[in-house]
Amino acid sequence: MRYYSIHEFSKLINRTPQTLRNWDKSGKLKPHHTGSNGYRYYSHDQLKEVLGIKETSQKVVGYCRVSSNKQKDDLQRQVENMKKYLESLNVEYEIIQDIGSGINYKKKVCVN
Repeated sequence: MRYYSIHEFSKLINRTPQTLRNWDKSGKLKPHHTGSNGYRYYSHDQLKEVLGIKETSQKVVGYCRVSSNKQKDDLQRQVENMKKYLESLNVEYEIIQDIGSGINYKKKVCVN
């Protein structure tokens, strides 16, 4: 799970860090945890709650494609970059890989 410092969290919700401190004091929004240094940390779930983002059962599909078998190394790089990107979004995802040129509805598609 991703955690945000008070400054990161405040920027994401368009409030000041002092507002978050006030919310903590009043009980409106407590940080997920406080570090041994006294810093407040907020979770990604708290971010979704504050922003009003509802959970869905949707999955993001990443599509990676090259034109020929000679480009398999390029395809693997695409897949790795796509994984990094989708993981940074904290979404459920599936990656589809494709090798070939033109439209061919009978070829097999590799799914991760």
